[in-house]
This record gives sequence, structure tokens and C-alpha cells, in this order.
Amino acid sequence: MSTAFSPLKLVPGARTLRRATVVSAAATAMLLLAGPAFAHITVTPDSVPAGSADVLTFHVPNEEANASTVKVDVQIPVDHPVAQLLVQPVPGWTVSVKTVKLAKPLVTGDGSFSQAVSEVIWSGGRIVPGQFQSFTISADPMPAGESQVPFKAIQTYSNGDVVRWIDLQQPGLPAPAHPAPVVKLSTAMAPAGAVHAGTAPASSGSGGGSSALGLAGLVVGLLACLLALMVARQNRRLAAGSGVRAGSPAAAGAPAATVQAGPASEPGGEWVLASTRAPARRDQAPAGSKAPTRRPAPANKKASSRQPQRRRRG
Repeated sequence: MSTAFSPLKLVPGARTLRRATVVSAAATAMLLLAGPAFAHITVTPDSVPAGSADVLTFHVPNEEANASTVKVDVQIPVDHPVAQLLVQPVPGWTVSVKTVKLAKPLVTGDGSFSQAVSEVIWSGGRIVPGQFQSFTISADPMPAGESQVPFKAIQTYSNGDVVRWIDLQQPGLPAPAHPAPVVKLSTAMAPAGAVHAGTAPASSGSGGGSSALGLAGLVVGLLACLLALMVARQNRRLAAGSGVRAGSPAAAGAPAATVQAGPASEPGGEWVLASTRAPARRDQAPAGSKAPTRRPAPANKKASSRQPQRRRRG
């Protein structure tokens, strides 16, 4: 005796697997899209044309667990000075600018400058643990004839800790523990008056490297979501196919489309496939039933003796 197998018993497990796959893919996508958090002071953009006017934004994270950042000091190089440097105000912070007198006046298209900004200090505000703050300046023009411009920074915490972001990357050596924010200079000259605005990234301030990693995370997250959708669609197809097989007469164990040969009132009638038995004629009694029979007239029955008499003619 064979036992019919019903695939419907696998559907709840398939639904559970589908939900788990979707949740796992969503969690993976969220982690990848979040990207790596920057752990040092960075500047954006990290590359600009030499001699152009640009807006630079410094992103300062808080790395302490029990202290707030209360002071940020960004040093502007004076060996290749910036003629005109402006500071964007930050709500809750006080800004102070230090200048030095140049040994040789700096001549630009806007005139001759004998002084240059050497240091910009933001203080009075607080960057609490788990947060970061952006500080923006405008430099016009960026130095020409250099491959990069370092902006050394000093970060002071409320508990007295001081972190100096002043180390420069040396060729052939590992990355320093406290790298200084650096802007690379390209040789292409920008048109006069052009300003390249640098804005803080929404989720990370780690510059071009973090942008590439964030893009890679986005691609991987999308692939994970696509895989989850494919698994869910396959599970729906399996569930639909299982329902059709389980609802068919063969899977239920009953004969397909049968009719009873005998009357409904007679027990023991024979069940046959409807497609293999022709319909009975109306004038033919159903098989197995007792139909009344008509008795034939007796052969030896005498004919009536009373016959009509012929009239005699006179």
C-alpha cells in the first residue's frame, strides 16, 4: 500500500527560510551601506587644482568614550601661504584667526598681500561621544607649484586629552597613527573665479577611500537583496506547485471523476470512470436492476366463436 506524499508540509519551512533570508540580506545591506566610520580628522575635497579657489571642510570625530571635543586648531601652512582665507561660522562655536607677516608679499590677481592666515581655532562648542562636527574654510587661491598641502590639526578634549593630527605619510612606510589632513594639488589650472565647494559626506568623512568602500558596500547590499528576492520567488513557485499536486485527485488517493453504475438507492453499485462508460439509453433498464417484463399472449387461446354472420340474399 503506497502512501501519497504531500509537498504542502514543506511550505511552512520554505516560508520560514524565505523570511530568514530576507532579514539576513536586509541586515547585511544595512551594515554594508553604513560604511566604515572615519577615526581621524579628514578634509574634503582631498584633491583640487593648484591655483584655484576652493572650499575645504574639515570633519572632526570624537574618539573618546567619556569626554567631549571642546577645541579644534587647524594650522595653515605659511611656507606656501593662502592669500585670502575666510572662515564659515559654526553655531555654538567661537572662531579665532591668527595671522603672520610674510617676508615677501604674495601677489595674486586680486592684489598684493603682506599677511596670511597661519591658524584657525574653533572653541566653546562640544562634540559629544559618538558624533562629529564639520568646520569649513574658503581658500583663494590654493598654492601653486606644490603636489600637496598639509593642514595639521590639534584636537582638545574636555578631560584634558590632546590629540595631534600632524604626522605625514612617508613613502614606503605604513600609514601613521595620527595622520594630518592633506589636500593633493593637481597641475590643471581652474578658470579664474571658479570655486570648488567641498561638502561633508552624509555618513562618513573619510574622503575618497571611504566613498569607494561605501560604493562597494552599496553594490554588495543590492546583490544580497536581489538574491533574497530570487529565493522568495522560487519558494512561492514551489508552494504554488505543491498546492496544485495536493489538490489533484491522484494525490488525494480517490479515483478521478467516477459515477455509480447502479441506482443511488441500491447498495453495492459498481464505481467506474466516467470517461470509460457510455451513458445508458433511456429505454434500457439500468444494469443489475429488475425491470418489469410483459407476459406474451398464450398461443393456445381459442378465438371467439362468435363470428359475424353473412346475410342471405332472397
